[in-house]
Amino acid sequence: MRILLVEDEPSAARFIAKGLREASHAVDVAADGTAAAERCQQNDYDAVILDVMLPGKDGLTLCRELRAGGSNVPILMLTARDAVEARVEGLDAGADDYLTKPFDFRELLARVRALTRRERRPLSPERIEIRHIAIDVAGQRVWSHGREVSLTSREYALLEYLARRAGDVVSRADIAEHVWDEHYDAFSNIVDVYIQRLRRKIDDDADQAPLIRTRRGQGYQLI
Repeated sequence: MRILLVEDEPSAARFIAKGLREASHAVDVAADGTAAAERCQQNDYDAVILDVMLPGKDGLTLCRELRAGGSNVPILMLTARDAVEARVEGLDAGADDYLTKPFDFRELLARVRALTRRERRPLSPERIEIRHIAIDVAGQRVWSHGREVSLTSREYALLEYLARRAGDVVSRADIAEHVWDEHYDAFSNIVDVYIQRLRRKIDDDADQAPLIRTRRGQGYQLI
């Protein structure tokens, strides 16, 4: 899942981005509202984590502009203001949820999961089973033929994204958009490399058709 983090305080931005990446999310970081608005025009994010107090264009203004422009991206607003009026103002501006600083990082991750289960797509299951693999979404654990498989955070993010799109042919560009961040090199073969790594780990039965199929000229299909 690709997330835009909008936070102007460098140490907080590093801490939050690090935790999100360790939870297998691709993260872009913007330090002000203007830069964040440009990122939202350029990329299709699965969620936005938005600080209220930003230099220049503040979080409330950005939130209103995104909603006025027709964006329905889930927005989690962060603020140090704990008053009821502040929370109401954020929700009325178009935010989907509100989290007061300081917070437990586990709660932030849980709120992001809850947001992305809502209106942008049908309710997402907490466990996905396709043929011989099972995925525990909350725990980010994977089993193949009943045996737990050790995956890196990027391998897991790639597998979960393909599993949620099971049956669809997903292009390399689409995969990169949701699994990698802004540092993805469009001229590299990194998506193909990770697909091969996944196949080696989850397709351990040579007599079975591969779980992830290559559709030449189109992309990949998990089926």
